[in-house]
Amino acid sequence: MTTDEAREQILAAAEELYYVKGFAAVGMDELRTAAGVSLRRLYGLFPSKEDIVVAVLQRRHEEWEAAVAARVVAAGANPREQLLAVYDYLAEWFCTGTFRGCAFINAFGELGGTNPGVARQVREHKESFQRYMAGMVRALGGSEMLAAQLSILAEGAQSTAAISADPEAAHQARAAAEVLIDAEIGARKAA
Repeated sequence: MTTDEAREQILAAAEELYYVKGFAAVGMDELRTAAGVSLRRLYGLFPSKEDIVVAVLQRRHEEWEAAVAARVVAAGANPREQLLAVYDYLAEWFCTGTFRGCAFINAFGELGGTNPGVARQVREHKESFQRYMAGMVRALGGSEMLAAQLSILAEGAQSTAAISADPEAAHQARAAAEVLIDAEIGARKAA
């Protein structure tokens, strides 16, 4: 097995185990077994658990960005519909049998207070999402405040859906987003 193959096996196993069981609950021995690599190989590629968690979060970040962007592009060229597509993506994600909340919020809750590398990775992910939303809001002619509000709605929907096990949070967030968008854009057009 090549180094790249071993690294991929470790990250795939870690991503699944951490998401299902929690970051703190999974030890290196369990991860080694699930990945099918020796403990020596595991530590050779990732000298610490923090290194693995940060790599898993980077991987999740890339997956998240690609999935959201694909849904936004599929919504067409209308900036309003592109923004609302984010909530449509959330609705689809919440209905998968594997949804257990936002991996970044989960990681921050478990490790963020004691692990600066994890906290930094989570913050970078959340800031990236906020910048993405801000870019779409600017294309619509909206304000930074609207961008922040729409980001908070998406974040809140993720937490609410995870805790309540109710995917309806995405639809509720989408409806609130429509009200906020229409209020701000309508007010600008009327002025």
